[in-house]
Amino acid sequence: MKPHNNKLALALFAAGMLFSGISAAQTVNLQQAVDMSLSADPRIKEREALVEAARGLLAEVKGNEGWRISANAFIGLTKQVEGGFYQGGAYSGTTPRTDGDDWNGLSDWTHVELALIKPLYTFGKVDAYGEAAAGNIDIKRGDVRQSRAETVFDTKRAYYGYLTARDTRLFLEDMQSRLESSISRAQRALKNETGEVTQAELYSLQATRGLVGKYVHQARAVEKISLDGLKVLTGVGLDAPLSVADERLEPAPFPAAALADLQARALAERPEMQQLEAGLKAKRALVAAKKADLMPDIYAGVVGSYNYASRREHLENPHLYDPFNGGGLTPVVGIRWEGAFDVGSARVTQAQAELEALNQKKQFALRGIPFEVGEAYANAKANFDAQKDLAEGAASARRWVIAAMADFSAGLEKGDRLAEAIKSYVLAQTEYLRTVNDYNVNVAQIDKLIGEQK
Repeated sequence: MKPHNNKLALALFAAGMLFSGISAAQTVNLQQAVDMSLSADPRIKEREALVEAARGLLAEVKGNEGWRISANAFIGLTKQVEGGFYQGGAYSGTTPRTDGDDWNGLSDWTHVELALIKPLYTFGKVDAYGEAAAGNIDIKRGDVRQSRAETVFDTKRAYYGYLTARDTRLFLEDMQSRLESSISRAQRALKNETGEVTQAELYSLQATRGLVGKYVHQARAVEKISLDGLKVLTGVGLDAPLSVADERLEPAPFPAAALADLQARALAERPEMQQLEAGLKAKRALVAAKKADLMPDIYAGVVGSYNYASRREHLENPHLYDPFNGGGLTPVVGIRWEGAFDVGSARVTQAQAELEALNQKKQFALRGIPFEVGEAYANAKANFDAQKDLAEGAASARRWVIAAMADFSAGLEKGDRLAEAIKSYVLAQTEYLRTVNDYNVNVAQIDKLIGEQK
């Protein structure tokens, strides 16, 4: 191949690698980031697995209504016996035999016993434990909803945090550039001894440059941390390229519903409230189950046993029974009662106490949840109003900086006044961005507190 062909192939290969890297990059908006996080978060999958485990527990409880089997088999040893039941080992006669301590040897002994039964009536045990297990499933489902809400909130916080840090960095880097131009002009004026700028004014500008530089470094760190957090939450991986679709940080819409409506919605739809109701249902069923444990079980089934010793003569007399030979199988109807009354009563008392504790927890939630919503709403309203005032203040500070820089370039403004204008603008703009971020997080928190799953 000719040299220029080699160069062409290399260029095409490099271009292909470049475009493949570009195509692999993902750009997501907030909703897409939330959807990706909900699909990727292993914490949600963990709690979903616990829901399946709770379903398995319910199936186990319901299985107690079905057939039960108890079987045992073993091979052992017993005394060898030859001959019949009568004296001398005869098979007929009038005097039963008495072998005493005579030893005739050993025989193998095979023993099998079997019981196949089905509960007919358990005094509500199975139903009560089943209801408690069903309540446990609802509790685990609530854990899944809580985990989803936490993931949504974490994703929104990371997304807004990244936008805030990025916009802050871009703004501060622009101010750095403007400061450098002003500092260069001041240094030239001092060098040429024009008298337009004093050494103190240069120091003031340089001090402002150091302060802005610190904020730039901090903003870069927060920007990286927030983006890395977003990568982890969305599941793309720390090394994968990821960017956001929003060009700038914007305030989220203020909740349209009134505070009272939001509080009522939280009490109705919050996962914790639904879990409390499920928990109360489960605890009531558990109390009933513990009381039912004090009662017997009525059952029906088939029981039998079989024994065989190859070196013991089999007795054909129906009035005699050799436990090492023979067997039987019969259908049965029975009653089984097992337990300790003091222990059973203590378990009932314990279950009732746990039910009362959960009732008290519900009473606290009925008061605490509206307070949480009200607190988040008040913070959101304060930050919503504050960011509007800060937006106006930052706009005015920007005009002040532009006018001060123009006057400074024309020799009509002092350097320390320009430095003061820049400081005011930096403070107003960064506070505006921070307040918008806080407000957006407040809105996301309200969504979480009322049980919103988006």
